Amino acid sequence: MANTLPVAGNGLLERRAFLRGSAALVTSYVASPVAAEPLGEAPWSREPGMLVPAYGVPSKFEKAAVRTLSNPKGEARTQHARTPHHLLQGMTTPNGLHFVISHAGDPDVDPQAHRLAIHGLVKRPLVFTVESLMRYPMVSRFTFVECGGNSAPLFSPEPIQASVQALHGLASCAEWTGVPLAVLLDEAGVDPKAKWVVAEGADAPRLSRSVPLGKALDDAMIALYQNGERLMPGNGYPMRLLLPGWEGNMNVKWLRRLELTAAPAMTYYESRTYAPVLPDGKAYQFYFLQEVKSFITHPSPGLALKGAGLYEISGVAYSGNGRIARVMVSADGGNTWAPAALQEPVLSKAFTRFRIPWQWNGGPAVLQSRRGGQRATHALADHRGARPGLARSSGHRLPQPALQRPYELGHRFFRQRSPCVRLDFLFFWLFPAWHPPRVPTWVNP
Repeated sequence: MANTLPVAGNGLLERRAFLRGSAALVTSYVASPVAAEPLGEAPWSREPGMLVPAYGVPSKFEKAAVRTLSNPKGEARTQHARTPHHLLQGMTTPNGLHFVISHAGDPDVDPQAHRLAIHGLVKRPLVFTVESLMRYPMVSRFTFVECGGNSAPLFSPEPIQASVQALHGLASCAEWTGVPLAVLLDEAGVDPKAKWVVAEGADAPRLSRSVPLGKALDDAMIALYQNGERLMPGNGYPMRLLLPGWEGNMNVKWLRRLELTAAPAMTYYESRTYAPVLPDGKAYQFYFLQEVKSFITHPSPGLALKGAGLYEISGVAYSGNGRIARVMVSADGGNTWAPAALQEPVLSKAFTRFRIPWQWNGGPAVLQSRRGGQRATHALADHRGARPGLARSSGHRLPQPALQRPYELGHRFFRQRSPCVRLDFLFFWLFPAWHPPRVPTWVNP
């Protein structure tokens, strides 16, 4: 019983309590006595079941486990589909629930006609078909993909009363399988003058991003499979660029072109959309890393607790810098903290599930988690994984990574341009064959 004693305020129990014989305590709270409720014959046990489908789908009783859509009618603006983390367990996200952001809808790409070109500062320009890529040796890895704007509502000056899906639903984790980009670049032969790779998608807006060559040669992948099956259309079918630990928009979907250059291309999207303005009027460009973060999925808004008793607090933690080393949980608003158990496997740049028993007394409780990872312990609870200069509540400012460069753009400039955002997407929608011309390579001053 010693393991069931609280280790932090408001009922947090020792993280391994369930594993040391204390599971009997759980049974006493949640299981009904046999004499009080005899086991009977249910209707589904008395007749043959349904026809087995060619492709399995969830039970009709799990209809609540779906993504929320920001643009269900397909209007001329970006579409978001958010993952229902509060209804999931483990570390992987089912393909049908993986978050999606599409600027002009998901293109219906014919894999037989699709091509991937590698050109620019290479000794041997190459063009690959999907079938030719399938013949290369493949690798698999679990990694998360997260939108750079995920959890943005937390910057609100007032607390947001919303579900985990609404707050953190633009992040998911899957097992990705494909060809290491380094293998393809080695075959093409990288020119010593090449420092960047410009990745372009085959969607109507031709979304493109500049990627440092070092990342491309490190752990980048041309992903062809997602959780064992071919990529979903919303996640880049038939191929996407995968950059583990980096912002989701860098992981270009429907990949069609990789151009090696001496400098970043300053493309349309990285010059405008993905250049956040700071309070001092400067804009950050080329901020790639998704820093350490955690959030609690159970209990959470939208999930009912049916009476006081023993529950498990659970959530996910992850870091673009490496593996999660520890997760601390509080049930009393941050006054006291206790370490949670980390569910294996604990992998680099992937979701890590954490768990801790909680004896709820039925009263008000503020549940929080904070996290630490290898080489990422600087971004604990005070900063909540915020971008440099954006940690408004704490007032702290983290050091700028070497690839960040502030540009004097100013709030007024962006306010003047804001009406153009809707017109841009409307133009793409009405004239899908047109796409922005590629900006010539430009060397930053």
